[in-house]
Amino acid sequence: MTARMYYDRDADPAALAGQTVAIIGYGSQGHAHALNLAESGVGVVVGLPATSRSRALASEAGLAVMDVADAVHAADVMMVAVPDTAQKAVYDAEIGPNLRSGQLLMFAHGFNIHFGLIDPPGGVDVGMVAPKSPGHLVRTVFQAGGGVPALFAVHRDSSGTARGRVLAYARALGSTRAGALETTFAEETESDLFGEQAVLCGGVSNLVKMGFETLVEAGYQPELAYFETMHELKLIVDLMYRGGLNFMRFSVSDTAEYGDYVSGPRIVDDHVRATMRQVLREIRDGSFARRWVAENEAGRPEFERLRAADRDHQIEQVGAALRAQMAFLNPVVVRAGEAQAAAERTPPAASEAGR
Repeated sequence: MTARMYYDRDADPAALAGQTVAIIGYGSQGHAHALNLAESGVGVVVGLPATSRSRALASEAGLAVMDVADAVHAADVMMVAVPDTAQKAVYDAEIGPNLRSGQLLMFAHGFNIHFGLIDPPGGVDVGMVAPKSPGHLVRTVFQAGGGVPALFAVHRDSSGTARGRVLAYARALGSTRAGALETTFAEETESDLFGEQAVLCGGVSNLVKMGFETLVEAGYQPELAYFETMHELKLIVDLMYRGGLNFMRFSVSDTAEYGDYVSGPRIVDDHVRATMRQVLREIRDGSFARRWVAENEAGRPEFERLRAADRDHQIEQVGAALRAQMAFLNPVVVRAGEAQAAAERTPPAASEAGR
């Protein structure tokens, strides 16, 4: 059965008419949500701690800024747009004690609800709009007249209005211009974590590094290895993005296509599939979530060790030098202590979200 996609015609903006939406956090996602909704005619306030440097950015953008607790008091709908690892603390201290029946509490990722770290009271609606894109693209694509696809879900509908308001939010964000797919908190959370770990981040980064290392160990120039295993990846992914695997294979040489068919399955084989299934099991049974929560509670020693180890990998050193000579790429440099690349930090203080 083909899944149904929801578009502008399926979402009634009147569901949010006269209501105030509080965006809690003003980072990569938060700033995009706040500005897109405001430009769609929705009443928006931004909730931030008094010490957050993002308050000035939100104010300069013409948005009303309040302390988090005051924003929750003022709002009918709240979108929690702070990092997963910060959400429970912000909820326990500022959001939860100030909730009232009839409000809609929303999330851009289901992690904290699905794994039981946050459990709002029964009279509060709980929903989700999860754009399938980093926040800076949610914003720039909207400004260009388009929209980023999103997943949406209703976890609890105590008021009977949650689904209509969630869809109206997705429309104001611009996501129903491209299409919104209905899901559940469990499905969104588990599939998102799996995609990040097995393919989009973990899978791709390790495939790139291993390919680079294999060429360098065999005596090839590191600069050449960089071009072959990382630089050209964008060109291939762009083809997939526009027309799927078929368009990518249509666009490359027959030699490349034949190599795809005969060598790809030897590299990503049934052993990899078995490992992917194990990763998915650990996500679904909560093992990964418990490990990540415990890691944060311990001060992130493993996370920081792994980050530091990869930061100085040879492919990063070679790539930085090459990209520095290609100004047209708008290259960015991530320095130690920075949580996000500059391209992800629009506005610049995205890492301040929720602080």
